[in-house]
Amino acid sequence: MLKSVPRVNMDTWLVVSLFVFVQLFFSLAYEGSGYYGYGDDEDAYARINGGTPWCAPIKVKHGDVSCRSPGGQYYKNVMGSRCKIRCKRGYEMQQGHPEVVCMASKHWSGNYACREIRCPKLQMPANGGYKCSDGSYFNSRCEFFCSLGYTLKGSKTVTCQYHKTWTSGESACIDVDAPVIKCPNLKDKTAEPGKLTARVTWDTPEGKDTADGILTDVILKGKPPGHFPEGLHKMSYTVYDRAGNKGSCRFSVRVRVRRCSPITPPENGYMKCDSDGDNYGATCDFKCTGGYELQGSAARVCQYGLTWSGTETNCAAMNINVGVRTASGLLDQFYEKRRLLIISAPTAANHYYRFQMTNLQHAQCGLDLRHVTVIELVGIYPAQIGRISHRLIPPGLALQLRLLLQISHNNFNMVMIDKQGMDRERYTYPITSAQIFTTIDTWQGRMDEMVLQQEAGHTCQ
Repeated sequence: MLKSVPRVNMDTWLVVSLFVFVQLFFSLAYEGSGYYGYGDDEDAYARINGGTPWCAPIKVKHGDVSCRSPGGQYYKNVMGSRCKIRCKRGYEMQQGHPEVVCMASKHWSGNYACREIRCPKLQMPANGGYKCSDGSYFNSRCEFFCSLGYTLKGSKTVTCQYHKTWTSGESACIDVDAPVIKCPNLKDKTAEPGKLTARVTWDTPEGKDTADGILTDVILKGKPPGHFPEGLHKMSYTVYDRAGNKGSCRFSVRVRVRRCSPITPPENGYMKCDSDGDNYGATCDFKCTGGYELQGSAARVCQYGLTWSGTETNCAAMNINVGVRTASGLLDQFYEKRRLLIISAPTAANHYYRFQMTNLQHAQCGLDLRHVTVIELVGIYPAQIGRISHRLIPPGLALQLRLLLQISHNNFNMVMIDKQGMDRERYTYPITSAQIFTTIDTWQGRMDEMVLQQEAGHTCQ
């Protein structure tokens, strides 16, 4: 016969089973097991830890957290727990302190967050720019570039570093290229006939700048457009840009004067040329000194073919014709050519005559320089004779001269006649050569002669 199990024992079994289950459940939620019997509920945490407040677990994006509790408990977010926050490379604490404490208010003592490191924004270079791989954030690489005509000064690339600075200072775009300017080509000109200059013109060149195109005024060094004398003339143009870079170019102007071979004045004559004397178109006029007659061309012109027109000019000694019939015919041969000094005496032994002729023997150069011809009339008709240098004048012609000039044959007389045939001075006594020269030098036309003689170098040494 089976005996029934007492009921009290069944109830006891149920109570024991429930107690074992509860103990088994809580045995899995020991400290550090990773199981939380009360989930994330802070009040549950507080109850299980004897009422100690709990803070919410710290979770930091882009960072790591290292916590420690005051009593060394497994749970690191109980009141009094300290947590150090470390941001990952390229990130930094956004605000607050890198260490927070769980307070009785169930809140951490400060805010915490990691944000990406950012360098100061780069300044955009004038006349250029830059491109970055990731803006101004950590490890972003920025590359600078410049506009056409500008050159980069500084680093071409910079990188944002961990300590919020760029790897190099900021770069700049500067204008280092000189402006370009092109000068005119060589100007080669020939002077016009009778001139020693040539007119040369050109347009002022314009400079070009590869940068901003702004230039200063073009500066010319040398002679501006206009009339240029013979020779090679070197000029240059200079221009500056706003950066002070200089551009320059050079060119030349050559002026040529066509010239004939040099021509010289004839012996016993003068030559006066206009322009430069031997250039194309120049004219040279020739004159002979008193007592000489011009042979050949009185004027010659330098022609385009660089030859002189006409024939060679010479001055031949004056051919005095003493065979003329009248005294006026004899005097006309000297008109505008020679001055006359007529000396008359009754005999060659006349004291005044001898003194005068002796004095003139040493004055021949001065007489020639003043174009003076001496005519001697000595004796009484019909025994009188006349003489011009070594040429004898027939007695009849000598008599006519005395009659024409109203010269007495009984006394010493001296008559001075100018180139126009005018009776200028008369003397009844001898005078020195110096007195004669002083008198003649005051006559009309003599001053011009002196200038020509000085230019030609005709002097008495």
